[in-house]
Amino acid sequence: MDQARPLESGCAVALETSGVHGGLALGRDGRIIGTGRFSGPRRHATDFLPALQALCRTHSVGPADVGLVLVSIGPGSFTGLRIGITAARMLALANRATVVGVPTLEVIAQNAADAPDPPERVVVILDAKRQRVYAATFQRRDARYLPQCGPVEVEPAAFLADLDPCCAVTGDGVSCHQEAVATSGLPVLPQALFAPRAETVYSLGLARVQQGVVGDRRMLVPLYVRRPEAEERWERRHGGHSKP
Repeated sequence: MDQARPLESGCAVALETSGVHGGLALGRDGRIIGTGRFSGPRRHATDFLPALQALCRTHSVGPADVGLVLVSIGPGSFTGLRIGITAARMLALANRATVVGVPTLEVIAQNAADAPDPPERVVVILDAKRQRVYAATFQRRDARYLPQCGPVEVEPAAFLADLDPCCAVTGDGVSCHQEAVATSGLPVLPQALFAPRAETVYSLGLARVQQGVVGDRRMLVPLYVRRPEAEERWERRHGGHSKP
């Protein structure tokens, strides 16, 4: 029987590959002991393994020491998500480690706690191409931003127009849809808070573990919201039939 080993038996690694810039966080006993960054934008495929190896080597952590894998699951970059999810599954399966997926929009929303005046409500928007965004709204409860609705794929101007005027906007969709954001009149958080962080994946993932929210490492999949564009193109070329 495939049973996860006790969580206290190893270290935890957090993987963030959903955004343009990727990162890693390594922890022990509920505390982050090291972080790693990729060398540049969209370097997930080439930098992930060397960055993980370097981080573990620096802190004398071997592959067998990893008992918990925390990973951002999207929505976000299709390629980045596939890399992160595949790596998380491989680490978890190889070590009988527990795996926990953390929604990317929730990771970004938590950045609002670092704002000079943290807002009570936050909406995270990520560019979804085709003049649309992935969006979710959050409400502050103590130090946490808890999801209220989403993630959904929507037209940004209409979605933002229906929100509370005090709701602050964050995420890379702000830069990609400036006119819609400006027209909404909603306050915008500093650009430094737009991107997901591996450290936040770590803290939110641990909170899920404490709540008993863990996943099946054999069934972990990205949260795409929309199907990958390659699948949609395949379906159009083949008369609307689903890919086998």
